[in-house]
Order: sequence, then C-alpha cells, then structure tokens
Amino acid sequence: MPNIKSAIKRVSVTEKKTAVNKTKKSEIRTSLKKARNAVATSAENAGELLRDTQSALDKAAAKGYLHKNNVARKQSKLAKAANKQ
Repeated sequence: MPNIKSAIKRVSVTEKKTAVNKTKKSEIRTSLKKARNAVATSAENAGELLRDTQSALDKAAAKGYLHKNNVARKQSKLAKAANKQ
C-alpha cells in the first residue's frame, strides 16, 4: 500500500473504475450472447435484441469500455449472422 496521499487516491480511484469497467463489459458480453442465441434459433425477437446489442456496443465504444474497431468487428459479425438467416 502506498504512503503518499495522491498514490493512495490513485489506487482507490483505479479500483472503482476497474469495478465499473468489469460490470459494463459483463453486461455487453451477456447482451452479445443473447443476440447470438436469438439469431441462431431464429427467435421472433431477434431483430429487437440485435438493435439493443448494437446500441450497447456503440455506447461502450463511446465510453471507452471497448475499442471502436473491436465494436465494429462484433457488430459486423452479428449483422452477417442475422442476414444469413
């Protein structure tokens, strides 16, 4: 544990940010899984789940949780799978 006040604060802030980032990434992964399953099973709500997932991915890129190219790749892959059905 650091002794300097600013270093102590940095540790605290980093822990908080890490927890938020972990939560957000988990939500995105869950959303992706739901969308992939809906597309694979040709569920009636697949289009809605796809739109929600793409929106969540865009927000994640804007907030910096995921890199924009990573998001673009995931969205492209989802759209390609949906169009294949």
